[in-house]
Amino acid sequence: MSLAVKGRITKVLSIESGMSKAGKEWKKQGFVIDTGAQYNPEVCFSLFGDDKIAMLRNFGEGQEVEVAFNISSREFNGKYYHNIDAWKINPAGQANAGGAAPAPAIDDAPAEDDDLPF
Repeated sequence: MSLAVKGRITKVLSIESGMSKAGKEWKKQGFVIDTGAQYNPEVCFSLFGDDKIAMLRNFGEGQEVEVAFNISSREFNGKYYHNIDAWKINPAGQANAGGAAPAPAIDDAPAEDDDLPF
């Protein structure tokens, strides 16, 4: 499942880095957007890896953007922790430029060559 939200970048957080248990280096950067919603308008997104972090270099605080993201959760010691991982950032109003094509219309009429036994 992928989702998208529009808003204004209010904060660009520092790059964090570390070493995984497998011995691989990782980098992560967060940024916050204000969606303008009445309740809980701020959303903090994470970008993992150099290629994703590089996307943020094209944008700065105060810019209107549309962010495509995935949400994931994991359990640790009986508590659940959530990640909001951005995978695409576009200037507001240009979300479909070069993106996925719109979903085709669903036709409810049965197909003529439908040979299902039920």
